[in-house]
Amino acid sequence: MVSTHEGRPRPHWYRLAVGAGLACALLACSRDEPEPAAPPAAEPAAPAVQQPPPAEVDQTAKMSVEELREAASKAYQESRLYSPAGDNAMEYYLRLRERQPGDAGVSSALTDLLPMTVIATEQSRDREDFEEARRLLALIQRADEEHPALQRLTASIDTAEESAAQRIAQQELTAEQEAQRQAQLEQERQRQQQQQQEQAARELAAQQEAEREAAAAEQQAAAQRAAEQRAAEQRAAEQRAAEQRAAQPAAAPTAADLRPISTPAPRYPVEALRSGQAGEVLVEFTIAPDGSVSNARVVRADPPRVFDREAVSAVRRWRFEPVGEPVTTRRSIAFTPGG
Repeated sequence: MVSTHEGRPRPHWYRLAVGAGLACALLACSRDEPEPAAPPAAEPAAPAVQQPPPAEVDQTAKMSVEELREAASKAYQESRLYSPAGDNAMEYYLRLRERQPGDAGVSSALTDLLPMTVIATEQSRDREDFEEARRLLALIQRADEEHPALQRLTASIDTAEESAAQRIAQQELTAEQEAQRQAQLEQERQRQQQQQQEQAARELAAQQEAEREAAAAEQQAAAQRAAEQRAAEQRAAEQRAAEQRAAQPAAAPTAADLRPISTPAPRYPVEALRSGQAGEVLVEFTIAPDGSVSNARVVRADPPRVFDREAVSAVRRWRFEPVGEPVTTRRSIAFTPGG
């Protein structure tokens, strides 16, 4: 078992350094002490070896899929992207992928987190925080066993750890000095990781906001194109109707064969367009002798009150060819999203 300090495993090079120091101390004592005249009557009993604490249980193994997804999202939003150990977005998404291998959202999140975890691994290595570097390296390997940085990171961590162990053995650092250095490493790691994660979270949020704005702009453009297409179809229909009427022999105008000059299409209500709601309104109106429209009113609407105002407003703008006397008629106006 690896010895621990403040609940965290000692790095490999630390154990080498302490062992070397103890060996040197014992050798010096054996040279300086004289030969004892007689063996002591009784040697004090050796202190009991303290058993290391059991390995921590991975709490994510007990969480449901929904609990994992909620914890991952919360950690992501709070910039806990790959630390602290056991409570970060990377570990939650890895466990979630084990439960639901085909989840595209989880795969996308891990793809976003991998580059930042690689950078954090290199920085931990450079700080000689090898325990944290190996923890992050294990996360990268779990996320992608064929990641191109794995071999390079493994070799560089091993080399850096061996160099540090040799340097510490040469300098004969005491346990107290090493504990202080480890505490400084921990503080520096937390500070750097917090800054890095916050920056990464801001960049990801900006990217997602840009994608949402682009999607909204495309949706608005599509709605505009649909409205223009409907208007073009309406004009074409009016043109065909005018040509058909022109080919017919002149007759006294009646409600059945009134000849419109201009029948602008009604405006589609914005809320109805957004929700994709369709409808139909039956409007009754009177055509004056000069062809203008008056007394427009709604006779029937399905659904009620959604398209009434726009239908009546459009009919009031209609114009017909002059008639001998006022004619009252009805027209049904259909509202269909997308034409």
